[in-house]
Amino acid sequence: MATIALNGTPIHTIGILPEAGTKSPDFLLTKTDLSDISLSGFEGKKIIFNIFPSLDTSVCATSVRKFNAEAEKHPDTVVLCVSKDLPFAHARFCAAEGLTNVVPASELRNKNFGENFGVLIIDGPLAGLFSRAIVIVDEHGTVIYNEQVADIVQEPDYTAALVSLK
Repeated sequence: MATIALNGTPIHTIGILPEAGTKSPDFLLTKTDLSDISLSGFEGKKIIFNIFPSLDTSVCATSVRKFNAEAEKHPDTVVLCVSKDLPFAHARFCAAEGLTNVVPASELRNKNFGENFGVLIIDGPLAGLFSRAIVIVDEHGTVIYNEQVADIVQEPDYTAALVSLK
């Protein structure tokens, strides 16, 4: 369990992020076209998991915009923007914002992503949603970076995440 905060008030996640040097947990997420994706579909690519509670918050929306802008600079990397938002909400947000460089992904069908990545919030007003976190996996499926954002109202450290891709 990790202790994080919501505006300074402690809340907890179900576990901890996958550690650097370990294999990424597999996952089954749903894209905006309602097709499913898993780890095996990204063999040979690095993956940035931009994990957040909901697109309906300003910090979450900002993180998707920022990673969308950076994705073009890293053609060997896929940015998965993962939340519990429905695929329809992901599609609407990305269309309205003109975001085409990220892959929006929902935990629609399989409820294991939050547990396997340790990001499911288990108490407080956001219980049931994901914490704000970044996990980066190399082209061999090994975790090379993680960041559990200390307070959910803060943005992740984009610079540190992007440096880890080199």
